[in-house]
Amino acid sequence: MIRIMHLTKNYGKARGVTDLTLHVPAGSCFGFIGPNGAGKSTTIRTLLGLISPTSGSAEVLGLDCVKDRPAILAQVGYMPSEAMFYPDMRVSEVIRLSAGLRKRDCREEAGALCEALELNVRKRIRELSLGNRKKVSIVCAMQHRPKLYILDEPTSGLDPLMQRAFWEQVEARRQEGAAVFLSSHVLYEVQRYCDRAAIIREGRLVIQGTTAELDIENRFFDYYEGRVSQ
Repeated sequence: MIRIMHLTKNYGKARGVTDLTLHVPAGSCFGFIGPNGAGKSTTIRTLLGLISPTSGSAEVLGLDCVKDRPAILAQVGYMPSEAMFYPDMRVSEVIRLSAGLRKRDCREEAGALCEALELNVRKRIRELSLGNRKKVSIVCAMQHRPKLYILDEPTSGLDPLMQRAFWEQVEARRQEGAAVFLSSHVLYEVQRYCDRAAIIREGRLVIQGTTAELDIENRFFDYYEGRVSQ
């Protein structure tokens, strides 16, 4: 579903990611871990074709992330880390707009998601808490049931009950064969819900593998507190 080969992205003299190689198979939930500034968002923006790599390559659903950006954006469910919408629109209008951009009728699926997430579609965006804006993002990313989800810190701002509801939705889609690539700061979530994970540090991959093999929390602090060299 995702193939990243020796990807490097520099911002002038600043570092984004360096020589990154990752593969995400169908049916996998892949956790991408690192602190702020490690290169997680740079990787995600490259996968979506929003920025171009300095060198290396990236493919999503077999499509080139530079040449095939419109096709990728049409087929992927993307959830950014910040839930930003037109403040005067109602929730129902935002969800309908998102479906309309894909030329899809998603009313049935959107309704089921809003019910599962306890989202009031009659409210205006400016009336919503951070957690409820996050729910709107989840619905927009999932309502068209894509084969691949790219999610940037999807559970931040959600209360524990809604976190559980979110993961239930993720697992249902995995069972259908979809893949999930998500960045997160929540180590126990990655250990519990993801089957594969990678840790990135200062733009470089330091370790990846199955979560059954990795002790995510200890490995993370080993690398970031200098107990293990990169």
